[in-house]
Amino acid sequence: MSNDAKEMTADAGDELSSRLMGLHAHVLDRLGLALCSGELSAGSIMRIDELEQRYDVSRSVVREALRVLASMGMISSRRRVGVKVLPQSEWNLYDPQLIRWRLASPGRIAQLRSLTELRTAVEPEAARLAAIRAPLTGASELMGLAGKLWAAGQEGDRERFLELDVEFHRLVLTNSGNEMFGKLHTLVEEVLVGRTHYGLMPTHPHVEALQFHVDVASAIQRGNPDDAQASMLRIMQRTFLEMSSIWEGGEADAVSGTAGPLIRGGPKETA
Repeated sequence: MSNDAKEMTADAGDELSSRLMGLHAHVLDRLGLALCSGELSAGSIMRIDELEQRYDVSRSVVREALRVLASMGMISSRRRVGVKVLPQSEWNLYDPQLIRWRLASPGRIAQLRSLTELRTAVEPEAARLAAIRAPLTGASELMGLAGKLWAAGQEGDRERFLELDVEFHRLVLTNSGNEMFGKLHTLVEEVLVGRTHYGLMPTHPHVEALQFHVDVASAIQRGNPDDAQASMLRIMQRTFLEMSSIWEGGEADAVSGTAGPLIRGGPKETA
């Protein structure tokens, strides 16, 4: 076989592989959203041949999507029965992809609330440990980030602020020296991105919130664990204050009418 023929064969193989990956991602997203929205409720039975027809894809594409969902604890397969949807109590709720689906579902506000409650329990303690364990380079980097956060917040640069905020909280968690806390940074990123994407973050953060970030970084740099913990707790309390009006009275408005478009298209931004 000539070199040209080999290259054409390789290109065709790459194109086919890319197309299959695209189909797999599409089917996985559709199924994940259907599960998280409740369209496919716990105890429901799905059959592979029906899914093939529904999404107009091959059996191998469906099987690969189902394999991923099974790894997340969302479904189980049984011979002669089909694919059973498992209750949420069985799901790996810490999986970033699953969190994204839940944030794109009508249960968005409940997901944000549970994530924020988890952050409130973990991040103040992570800040306290970081004040004890963080190396000088890590503490200095946090101070620099706090200054950049302040500038981005004052300028109303939402994308830049989000990028810096994600990095700030990642550094606090990793500098805690607790490897379990450090692994939670992907979860924190999802909640921060979700709040921004769905219009649940103020365009101009309150000066008080910006100051709290500076206070956290300063306390960690000074090696003051009590101040670091207290300042991070204030950040989380401020977050609850900003969100409370949504999950106490506006949950229905925030999620109404989203299930259909989310399943058929993509995330629908809300004001």
